[in-house]
This record gives sequence, C-alpha cells and structure tokens, in this order.
Amino acid sequence: MLRVLIVDDEPLARRRLEILLREQPDVELVGAAADGIAARKLIAERGPDVVLLDIKMPGLTGLEVLDALGPEAPIVIFVTAFDRFALDAFDRAAFDYLLKPVEPARLAASLARARETLAERAAAERVGELEEILRNLRSGPSPNSAAGDFDREIWIQERGGRTSVPVAAIDWVAAERDYVRIHTHARSFLIRQSIGALAERLDPAVFVRVHRSSLVRRDRIVRIRHAGGRGAVILATGVEIAVSRRHMGALKAMTTNPGR
Repeated sequence: MLRVLIVDDEPLARRRLEILLREQPDVELVGAAADGIAARKLIAERGPDVVLLDIKMPGLTGLEVLDALGPEAPIVIFVTAFDRFALDAFDRAAFDYLLKPVEPARLAASLARARETLAERAAAERVGELEEILRNLRSGPSPNSAAGDFDREIWIQERGGRTSVPVAAIDWVAAERDYVRIHTHARSFLIRQSIGALAERLDPAVFVRVHRSSLVRRDRIVRIRHAGGRGAVILATGVEIAVSRRHMGALKAMTTNPGR
C-alpha cells in the first residue's frame, strides 16, 4: 500500500487529487494539509511514502518544505500550476513535477515509478542489513565466550567403534527426526540426539541457530540471501541452508546487540 499525503492551499485542488487517488490501486490517502507548516507536521507524524506537494503556499513554500526534510524524507512529487519552478525543484532532488490540471495517466505513471523506487530502496536496505549481519557473524567468537564450558570434540558411535569429530571441523548440523547429522568438509556423521541438546554442547559464539532444524558454524558462512520472504545462508562449501523468518530476526538482533 502506497501511503500518500496531499499538500495544497486550494480546497478544489486537494479535492481533485483525492478523487484521482481513489482511482489508483493500492494507494492510501493518509492526510491533507493546506500550507507548508501543517505539511511539515503531518509528514513527521504520519510518515507518508509520497507527498503530492504544491509550491506556492502560505507559511512555507513547497520548495522550503522540501529543503526542511531530512534524510528520511518521503518521495516528493510537486503538483503546481507554474512550470517556472521546475529547475529549482529538480535541483532539490524532487522526484517528479506535475502541472495542474493533473492528468490521471500522468499521476498514475508517477506513482508507479515511486512504488518501484521504494521497492528498490527497501531491497537495498535489506542487502545492507544482511551484509552487516554477515560481517558480524564472521567477526569471530565474542570476547565473553566461555569456550572451556563447551565440547571440543563429539564422539560418534560407528560399527567399527567410536570416532572423535573435532568441533573445529564441523560446518553445520541438521536435525533428522530423533537424530542429528553433523556435517564436516570430509563427510557427515549421524548421532542419536536432539539438535537442541547438541546446541547446548556447542559454543554459541561459534555456532548459530538459523532454523529450528539447522545449526551453522559462523565462520563458514560466506553469504546471506533474502528474497521473497525466504532467507538462506551459503557456506564456503557451497551448501545453502534455509533461514527461518524468526531466526533471521534473531540473527539481526544478535549481531546488532553483541552482548546478547
């Protein structure tokens, strides 16, 4: 839903824009202001995605309103009867400039571009978040880690006897019903134990839970992918492991609050 705010000192102009917006799919009108001072207040309070902003208004002009907006500014589409302000508007990084009377098709095209731009920004922010998570995951064990309290090797019962698997060799662990499969670079081992019980034996500064059925060594992660509501971590071996939505949030919280 594209959240739009109208700012115009002419009641008829505001009314026309309201009617045009009702014809647009997935658009929500979050308010209307009749001057620049009220516009600044409503923008701060309601956080619109797009502002349809007149230029010549009492109090503050539309250009002055745009100048006062900070880095979290919404997309500003100027809607005015005057074409002489266009250069000033685009110098201030205005998104678009529509002349009155606004043509429905022209408004629809501008809103469609605004929607695409917002989606691109959101995707870029998500990539930045994932890159930050990855940097923090790979930054090594926490200084507060009590490595001595956790296992340094896992003993596996096999047909030929018992095999010791160094914890340092483990890439990731996957739950398989009543068992867990421990994956190393060379091979995998199956042991009868819950993944929760095994997780308690491994240092949480070294291993991270990415799914209720998966545990991954942090320094083996080379990339985090998130698209279409689905996330995954990719290991140095090329293995891709799903990350649940809940654990993606936990990863972000963990890496932005290292003391947790």
